Amino acid sequence: MTDESEISVVRNDEAGQYEIWVDGELAGLTVIDVRPEFTVMPHTEVGEKFGGRGLATRLVREALDDLRSRGDKIVALCPLVVAFVRKHPEYADLLARPLD
Repeated sequence: MTDESEISVVRNDEAGQYEIWVDGELAGLTVIDVRPEFTVMPHTEVGEKFGGRGLATRLVREALDDLRSRGDKIVALCPLVVAFVRKHPEYADLLARPLD
């Protein structure tokens, strides 16, 4: 991946996930289980060939930003999402319940 790579994060409601795409190739995803009272985030993964590039962080950040814009609260079960919120307390307001 170079600075010229085209990177986008999209919400795929049909698949129940946010996806990060690099140059037209699916690079990773974070699963969402949308419920009436909150959205559960149980799992995030980035393909091995895309590792070490900060894509998981970007994916989680953009997913959380989108969820905030929708007025949603989250239950963070994915260790990566939990770590992200701990490192970035400005996202703690999204939590439907405290982190374990």
